[in-house]
Amino acid sequence: MATQARRRKRDDSADAAVPRATVAQKDWLRRGLDQPGGKLPLFDRDGQRMHPGTVRACMQRGWAEPWFDNPLKPDWLVCKLTDAGRRIVSQG
Repeated sequence: MATQARRRKRDDSADAAVPRATVAQKDWLRRGLDQPGGKLPLFDRDGQRMHPGTVRACMQRGWAEPWFDNPLKPDWLVCKLTDAGRRIVSQG
């Protein structure tokens, strides 16, 4: 019984090491799957600018990366989906 508890604790800690995407992050990343080059949208489904925290969190986890600078709006991040981002949204 103690062995099972230790194994379960070890499995739980391994899962904790893998960052999990929020619903908003997954939704944003999924939208890049069908776009040329994996371009991620600047706006959400309601036409509002994507929350910068969502964009930055995905970039920090390696799910998105900067694509190019936007000369008209230099404070906006134009990003594309990475292979790690594709894996996150395809995990179901």
